[in-house]
Amino acid sequence: MPNGLIDDASLRTHPDGFALSLTIPWYRSLWLSSVSTLGVTIDGTPVVDDDLAFELDGTRYSIAELPEQSEVLWYLQQHPLLIVRRDRALAVSEKHEVAISGELRLPYMQIAPGADGGPGIYVPNIVRQTLELEVRETDAEHPVLVTDVAAPPPATEHDPFKLGLTLYSASAEFRAGWFDFEGLLDRVAELGIGPGIEIVASQVLPTYPVVSDEFVRTWRAAFDKHGFDESSFGANLDMGRRRDRDMTPDEEFEFSEVLFEGAHRLGFPLVRIQSAKPDLLRRLLPVAEKLDLKLAYEIHAPMGPNAPEIVRVREVYDDLDSPLLGFVADFSSTMHSMSPTLLRAVARAGLDEAALDRLQQIWATDASMRERQEEFIGYLRGRDFDPGRLGSFAHLAFNMHGHVDPSEWSDIMPQIMHVHAKFYDIDENGDEPAIDYPELVRVFVEGGYRGYWSSEWEGHAFAEIGEVDPLVLVRRQHDLIRRSMRSLQPA
Repeated sequence: MPNGLIDDASLRTHPDGFALSLTIPWYRSLWLSSVSTLGVTIDGTPVVDDDLAFELDGTRYSIAELPEQSEVLWYLQQHPLLIVRRDRALAVSEKHEVAISGELRLPYMQIAPGADGGPGIYVPNIVRQTLELEVRETDAEHPVLVTDVAAPPPATEHDPFKLGLTLYSASAEFRAGWFDFEGLLDRVAELGIGPGIEIVASQVLPTYPVVSDEFVRTWRAAFDKHGFDESSFGANLDMGRRRDRDMTPDEEFEFSEVLFEGAHRLGFPLVRIQSAKPDLLRRLLPVAEKLDLKLAYEIHAPMGPNAPEIVRVREVYDDLDSPLLGFVADFSSTMHSMSPTLLRAVARAGLDEAALDRLQQIWATDASMRERQEEFIGYLRGRDFDPGRLGSFAHLAFNMHGHVDPSEWSDIMPQIMHVHAKFYDIDENGDEPAIDYPELVRVFVEGGYRGYWSSEWEGHAFAEIGEVDPLVLVRRQHDLIRRSMRSLQPA
C-alpha cells in the first residue's frame, strides 16, 4: 500500500481554487486528531496554512484544528478534500507539480505511556510526496480483476486446521474503493477462500467503534449468501485518541466494552485484544462471560511466546485463571529472514545495496526492537539519509518482522486460540520466501492445535496497489498450508 496522501487522480477542480482528494495513509481508519501536520507546495510555491482547509463530510477544519478532533473519524474509504484557496480556480486538464507532506500519530501504537497525566509517545507515520498531476473532475477507474482461478481442493475431515482469512489482507484495495464491504466478501467467495472471516474493526466499521444496525444487516446477508463463519474480531485500543493525554483506565474499559458488544452482535466467538493490563482484564472478564467471548492477546513481531513482555501476560493469565483468556499466534514473530516485499519497498524509497545489507544485519541481531530501530535510524542519519523518506518503515521494519524460532509456539500451544497465518509473498514454487510454513504446520499439528488459521497478507504495507492481487495470493497460501498439512497425514 503506497504510503501516500495523494495519487495520480487527486488534483481536482474547486471553486475556491483547487482541491486534493486525500487518501488516508494507513490501513485502518483514524481519528482526525491523529493528523499532526499537513503542508502543500504547488509548482514550487508553498501554500500558507491560512489558505488550506480540510473538508470531511461537508465540515471544514483549519489545519490547526485537526489535532483537536478526537471525536471525528476519518473512515478508511473516505476521501476528504484538502482545499487550497487561490484567486484563480484551476481548470480541467491543467498540469501542475504538487508536493504534499504530512505526519500522523498512530493512536494505538504506543511507544511509551504518558507521564504525569500527559500524552504518551506513539509511532509516527511521515508522508512526503511530489507528483506531476493533471486536474480532474472524477476518480480513476478500477482495474478488472482475475476471475479464472481454479477451485481449491475441498477440505477433508483429516485436515487439522480450518482455513480462512482476515479481510485486512485486501486493505489497499478496500481503502481505494475497489470494493464495498459486500463486494469484498463476494470476491472472497468467488475465489473459494474461507470459510473463516476475520475483520479488523477499525478498518471496516464506518461507525467505529460502534457496530451499527445497518452493518449488522449487511454482514448477516453476506454470511447467509456465502456460508462463511465468524472467526476473529480484531479490536484495537486507541489510547492516544486525544492529543493532550492518554486514555484513562475508565475510558479504556468503556472503549473496549463497546467493541466487545459489537463483536457479539456480529456473532464472533473471539476478540483479538491489544491490551493485557491486569486491572483492565479483571474488569473486562465479566463482560466477556456475559457475551460468551474468548479474549486472545496477539503475540506479534518482534516478540515471541517467551519474550519478557509476553511472559508477564502469561503470569497475568495464571493469576486470573480464566478459560476465556488466550493468545493469537501471529507468524510475523517467527520469520527466518526479512520479506523481499519489504526490501523492494525500502529500495524504491532510496536505500542502496549497502543500506539494505545493513538493515538486514541489524534486524538479525538479538537487540531490542527499540535499540535496533535507533541503530538503523542512526546509521541512515550518519549517511545523510533522512529516515522520513521511509515513512513509518524506519520503525516498522523491526516491529513487523521477528525472528523467534517456530518451536517456541509449543510452549503456549494450549493457550493459542487463533492463528494469524501472516505472509508477504508466495514464490514461483508456491512457498513463502521468509516464513517456514511446513515447519509451522508441523509444530501446530504436533502441538494439538485445531482452530482457525486465518491468512493475513501484509504485503500491502510495502507493495504498490495493483502490483499483485492479494486475494489470489491468499488462495495460493491456502494451497501451501493444505500441502503442508497433508504431507504429515498417513498415506
